[in-house]
Amino acid sequence: MTLLMRVIAITTFSKNIRRREGTQRCSTGLAVEATAFRRALASRFPSVRLQMSGATELERELLIGVLYGGGLGLLAIYALLAVPLRSYLQPLIIMSVIPFGMIGAMVGHLLIGIPFSALSLFGLVALAGVVVNDSIIMVDSINQHVAAGLPVKDSVIKSGVSRFRAITLTSLTTFFGLIPILLETSVTAQIVIPMAISLAFGILFATLITLVLLPCLYLILDDLKRVGRGAVSDVPIVKQGT
Repeated sequence: MTLLMRVIAITTFSKNIRRREGTQRCSTGLAVEATAFRRALASRFPSVRLQMSGATELERELLIGVLYGGGLGLLAIYALLAVPLRSYLQPLIIMSVIPFGMIGAMVGHLLIGIPFSALSLFGLVALAGVVVNDSIIMVDSINQHVAAGLPVKDSVIKSGVSRFRAITLTSLTTFFGLIPILLETSVTAQIVIPMAISLAFGILFATLITLVLLPCLYLILDDLKRVGRGAVSDVPIVKQGT
């Protein structure tokens, strides 16, 4: 817990820029002090070599671990989706909402006023496994209608109408369930607030993408399949006789 608090202290310092007597003075907390100290030390002792340690090294290790873990998690999600769907491309459609969820998480940090930190990355990793749920519901419903004999376009429209309420309610209940954490002001809650912001706003933004973009991607995928099979056009070619 102490190490995490040290990470928070380093990654959440504020940046204030002020102009005084025609010059720009930047105050960036510990970062500026550390930079000035390194420069002064290097000028006095050129043979001294500096390297990160303590909380800074811990933060770097955390970031590397989250990136590796997130990559492995994405591969696992893809494999778990490809097996039951029996498709290599439909899992990509489902996972296409993950980048948009990350955009929503960053926008949420901007709105709340909390800097994006290493702790926020933990929320992004969890977000990648949560936002795909609504996409799975939508794609599975479309596949069921297509298997029943409906045209792809009609299946997409029918699934969008029938699953709209379920997807919206699922995302809204998750978002409002995280609001008490976002409004908490205690010191101990500061650890989980960045993660909660990533989850709450990421889910909210990804829901809009699921309802709008995902059906369009499904239709585009169907068009590409038709092009691959040579069924570009159903219009018969009439040869003119002489």
